[in-house]
Amino acid sequence: MIRRHSFILTLGGLFLLLAAVTYAVHYAIFKDVHHILIYGVGDLAFLPLEVLIVVLVIEKILARREKQAMLQKLNMVVGVFFMESGNYLLRDLLKYFKNRAEISGHLNVDNNRTKKDFKNAAAFALHLKAEVDYLNIDFPGLKAYLAGKREFLLTLLENPALLEHDLFTDLLWATTHLDEELEARASFEGLPEHDLRHIAGDIQRLYDHLASEWLDYIEHLKGKYPYLYSLVLRTHPFQKNPSPIVT
Repeated sequence: MIRRHSFILTLGGLFLLLAAVTYAVHYAIFKDVHHILIYGVGDLAFLPLEVLIVVLVIEKILARREKQAMLQKLNMVVGVFFMESGNYLLRDLLKYFKNRAEISGHLNVDNNRTKKDFKNAAAFALHLKAEVDYLNIDFPGLKAYLAGKREFLLTLLENPALLEHDLFTDLLWATTHLDEELEARASFEGLPEHDLRHIAGDIQRLYDHLASEWLDYIEHLKGKYPYLYSLVLRTHPFQKNPSPIVT
């Protein structure tokens, strides 16, 4: 810290010395103190405006660029989540919803989707109420799957980029909470219906967040990475026959 201050003071002294030498050369050539004072006072008067421009305009531009870079990194984190876990949960949990046909109808993204279509789908996902068929869910299988992803999810929660995306953080918390609920039960045989409904509520909360974030993410892909968006269009679970094969 001391060396840094010393460097700044030295640099400032050099600039002041350079200014003094420049004015001295100007006087030696033109012998006009009046001219030097006019422009010197004018430059001094403009200095606060220069500071204002630097602080309010340039700093704002730099902050905006920094935020865009942070959001870009965050979208990469979101992409890793869906590749590693989110896409599986979208597909696997959907088959346990009684109203899966309605959900698929609203979330079935194709190549003709417009911004308005994405907006309407996002509004549906925001208030999505999955009717969970909790009597037929493979709870042991879901428990084992989330247990295998536990370390990955906790690693994502430690990422500082998540400070810029509260909704994605809520999705991760909903996922880890469901994992904790399932892990807390040694067996799912003979559980009372009230308890099954409680777990179904956790699944519903998770899927609400999952669907909303998925829509945001693929809309981002459509604008920035059309080749990734193309793969999503062929493989997402809300269509009749998903397949990665290009036909």
